Amino acid sequence: EAVPASDRNLAQLICKEADRIRDLIDRMEAFGDPMALTRAPVNIHEVLDRVKQVAETSFGRRLRLVESFDPSLPPVHANRDQLVQVFLNLVKNAAEAIGPEATDGEIQISTAFRPGVRLLVPGSKTRVSLPLEFCIRDNGPGVPEDLMPHLFDPFVTTKRTGAGLGLAIVKKIVLEHGGSIGCSAASEGGAAFRIRLPVRHGKSMSS
Repeated sequence: EAVPASDRNLAQLICKEADRIRDLIDRMEAFGDPMALTRAPVNIHEVLDRVKQVAETSFGRRLRLVESFDPSLPPVHANRDQLVQVFLNLVKNAAEAIGPEATDGEIQISTAFRPGVRLLVPGSKTRVSLPLEFCIRDNGPGVPEDLMPHLFDPFVTTKRTGAGLGLAIVKKIVLEHGGSIGCSAASEGGAAFRIRLPVRHGKSMSS
């Protein structure tokens, strides 16, 4: 009996994700040596498409995932597997914040190029240009105000189960890529996680 195409596609996605996670574990411990990173130009929209695929076939089946992408965005000089993990963690956190009972759960994934953004990052005495902006917004209950300053600290979590390392790992990866991450209340309710990354010097700005 022929296997439906949808089942074949799901099996391929599972295999690819298993390979990615295995490779990521092989190359990096959660708080390991950043010098072990291998980086290359990465199309961030391909990364986000993969994250959306995983979400729609697992934890995000009942949610509406909305994309708002800037097609002119240049490639990110990054470790692709780690970026997948960053956005997968953020989207999964958003889904868990919304909860399984919500009937109108929505996660917005947006990208933008903002050349005027300059911020202080760890290890830099002056503000650096971080024009690549990626945002994950949800319409869940939001983050408790007293937790907001400690959200990215290890072992801090609002979940009944979990080690509280997901956002700490996200922050570590973003910082190792020379970027910044923050969380704020979303205008429509819920939470907005915003990542900003640099553009590699000497590379073309065209996509």
